[in-house]
Formats: sequence, C-alpha cells, structure tokens
Amino acid sequence: METIHKIGRRKTAVARVYVSEGKGNITVNKKDFKDYFTTSHLQYKVMQALNLTDHATSFDIKVNVFGGGVTGQAEAIRLAISRVLVELNAENRLILKPEGLLTRDPRMVERKKFGQKKARKKFQFSKR
Repeated sequence: METIHKIGRRKTAVARVYVSEGKGNITVNKKDFKDYFTTSHLQYKVMQALNLTDHATSFDIKVNVFGGGVTGQAEAIRLAISRVLVELNAENRLILKPEGLLTRDPRMVERKKFGQKKARKKFQFSKR
C-alpha cells in the first residue's frame, strides 16, 4: 500500500493526513498525538473513525494541521482519517456515514457587523 493523502477541515482548521501501512503510530505536527491533544476527549475524537472500523493498529498516520483551536483541529483530523478509510474500503462508508464522520461541518464564526460590538448584538431600538 502506498501513502494515501486526504484533507479534512473544521471551522478554520485544516488537517493534511498521510496514511501508510504500520503499527498504529499517529504523529501530529511532528509530536505524538497524545502529547499534542492532552485531553482524553480530543484523543477519542482523533481515534473515533479508526476504532469504529477496527483499524486502530493497522496504519501509521502522519498529520500536518494548522489554524483554528484544538477542538477544530481534532475534528478536522477525524474527517480526513474517515475519508482515507472510505477510500481504502468502500464498506467502511456504511459504518462511518451514520455516525456523521464523513460530513464536513459547515458552521463558521459569524462576522462582526460594523457599528456593533459583536456579530449578533441587536441594534439599539428607538421609537422615533
């Protein structure tokens, strides 16, 4: 198996994932993913697609991720890994699709409006 490259995005985070045959090592920005994502919740998000398809120790994964915060980065990585697993085996789609792991989350931060403090602050009401 050659290296497979896929991209995942979430908010402003972009993750480039390179997957090859291996023992289950995951490297994020040249660090072990457990050092990069310190909380167990974020580590679970990164491993979720691999655990659902029973490939947790089948591949070595190298990730370059930038932008956004740690949660957005973890979810971007999860999307990219899910896309790789579907390319490897189309049957994985039946497992990952109902869990929502193949859907790019389109929600973005709403921009700030001019003359206002925040995006959703209401304009000052005046009867006259």
